[in-house]
Amino acid sequence: MLLGKMPNIFFVKDQEHPYVQEKPFDWIRGYQVGGKSLLWARQVQRWSDFDFEGPARDGFAVDWPIRYKELAPWYSHVEKFAGVSGNMDGLPHLPDGEFLPGYPLNVVEKHFQAQMKKHYGDSRHMILARCAHINGNFDYYAQQGRAKCQSRNLCQRGCPFGGYFSANSSTLPWAEKTGNMTLRPDSVVHSIIYDEEKGKATGVRVIDRLSKEMEEFYADVIFVNAAALNTNLVLLNSTSNRFPNGLGNDNGLLGKYVAFHNYRAGVSADYEGHLEYTTQGGRPTSGYFPRFRNVFKQETDFLRGYAAGFSANRGPYADQSGIGMELKENILNPDKWGPWRIGSHMMGETIPKESGYVALDPNLKDEWGIPQLRVNVDYDDNDEKMIKDYLEQMTEMFDKAGFTNIRTRDDHRAPGLDIHEMGGVRMGKDPNTSLLNANNQLHAVPNVYVTDGASMTSTATQNPSLTYMAFAARAAHHAMKNI
Repeated sequence: MLLGKMPNIFFVKDQEHPYVQEKPFDWIRGYQVGGKSLLWARQVQRWSDFDFEGPARDGFAVDWPIRYKELAPWYSHVEKFAGVSGNMDGLPHLPDGEFLPGYPLNVVEKHFQAQMKKHYGDSRHMILARCAHINGNFDYYAQQGRAKCQSRNLCQRGCPFGGYFSANSSTLPWAEKTGNMTLRPDSVVHSIIYDEEKGKATGVRVIDRLSKEMEEFYADVIFVNAAALNTNLVLLNSTSNRFPNGLGNDNGLLGKYVAFHNYRAGVSADYEGHLEYTTQGGRPTSGYFPRFRNVFKQETDFLRGYAAGFSANRGPYADQSGIGMELKENILNPDKWGPWRIGSHMMGETIPKESGYVALDPNLKDEWGIPQLRVNVDYDDNDEKMIKDYLEQMTEMFDKAGFTNIRTRDDHRAPGLDIHEMGGVRMGKDPNTSLLNANNQLHAVPNVYVTDGASMTSTATQNPSLTYMAFAARAAHHAMKNI
């Protein structure tokens, strides 16, 4: 059973779905059928053991209960089903996967790649970012009703071709073919039902978005995948005599150790070379800098590190002088070309802290009588040091590549706009310090699985959705065999 609520637009309005910001936080949500699978940037980089071993090695958070080898076959399972375009790069800290043909880098991106090799050897790499877009094996994906990515650069509208992976284009139609799927739009999840005599969860309470009537649905196994913060909200709101502080919350850690990705910083520049080339059309991905700080050894005054996006493009610009028809003709018929525009943005790993938490407001409720979520998440000194290092290192690399007019920025955005919130229901080995075991089951309620961002023990630097999907596939397999 799939539960969701459907407004008329992809992004919900905060006025209609309020929450409490103890510290500034931009909570980006999509409550339509398909959720945020219609909103994501479709970047799918695998984690490695450098990420899963990070907390144990670097002394933050708790040790992950699994390692890369246990998730690797499920990464492969998801990549083959979703369709991932990329190149075999041979990097130990960014494992290769089951790739369709990658999209080509343009001439200036290749220039930058060569300059990094020249100046930094094998210590820094600029590669093509892997993306969940179909670029091969077309007969297989046609069985899902999907077609090749058309490179239209209109992904934010939802792809009518199914060229990129989404629940609407792929998993929902695939599930419908089984005859075992019931889709329940306009259902607001209230809480999970816990049967104290049976000692397990037995169902889910939902409220009809329109009528406000509550209904209950029953199941032997429950997967909670409401996106990280809403998953925390549902579990916190699932109270009983056995769990007065939220389902599975014996240790009081539910809602704590929430972290995110730091996207605050960026660098841009111009390049006057290769003016015989231009760019044209859309490409669904960009260049990508895998993390190069503190990978093989601790080398900075901050923990962990950052990845970065990279892109170069060149297009026409129009003479904007004149008025009326003259201005219109100038704009419609550009006859000049500008320099190459270079851009990079930071994707920094933040450290989960007990002080980063979400909790239910004791008084405020939403339209359906569900407690509003209080969010208390912020940057720390480690993040500030990481931003400073990114700006210094990227400026240096841009300069070595011959780029000019280098400009740095720190937009001081609030957490949340990265849309990569994680934690609150973290995995771990010890029920005293974590909520979930190695199979994504609640320690105290094993027939409840959590496989979205809430389950993450740490954040790494990679875009996290591929890892969520691999955990979900692995947990579903475990549930089928063991519950």
